[in-house]
Amino acid sequence: MREREKKQNPDTLGGTFGFDPKESASHFLVIIPAGVTQAVSISEHLSWDPGNLESSVHFGERTDGQVRSSLDRKKWNDIADIIRAEFNARLKKEGKPPGRWKTGANVINRILGKELTLLAWAIEDADPALTHIAIANWQGLTPEERWWLYTMTAAATGSYITGRNRGWRKAIRYALTENPVTGNPSSEPMVPEFFRYVNDAIKESEKYDSVQLIKEDNS
Repeated sequence: MREREKKQNPDTLGGTFGFDPKESASHFLVIIPAGVTQAVSISEHLSWDPGNLESSVHFGERTDGQVRSSLDRKKWNDIADIIRAEFNARLKKEGKPPGRWKTGANVINRILGKELTLLAWAIEDADPALTHIAIANWQGLTPEERWWLYTMTAAATGSYITGRNRGWRKAIRYALTENPVTGNPSSEPMVPEFFRYVNDAIKESEKYDSVQLIKEDNS
């Protein structure tokens, strides 16, 4: 296994976006086909097998290797350079080498992969003319807000097959593409009000469930 990893390292780990299998096996893969018109897939992985990267990607319900989003090439091209620049700026601050996009499997650490997937969810079924709005709104979110939105959406409608254009996934698209941004992105947190409402509703629901359990225990 170690010998295979040594052979694979120059190709699989060179140019990755912040991924180090010694720190965590969890990662995302961005598969960029050689065909310039083919869609780009983004998948989430919980295990690391450098010898079977692309073959581990699937459209099923199992989380490890599940495709989270698939973007047509034009939409991918519209966000690729912006994503690369932002991620590399953050990696530089952490003292890590920059990443780069290449044909084939591109490895991204789990945190950045969540953020990329969130933007992909916003534009995958949207009018291409709205991509710039989604990018601006996405840039206006703090990393923590992106992670929260990803986690909530992935839990409810994370599958590309069964979750696409439904529930949270649909709400992500609406919130990030149909709310125009004026001026430069703010440095202040700006989770869309829709998600603030959902978060409040979840908390209220949890409080209600707790009260009901107390009543049942006392009856």
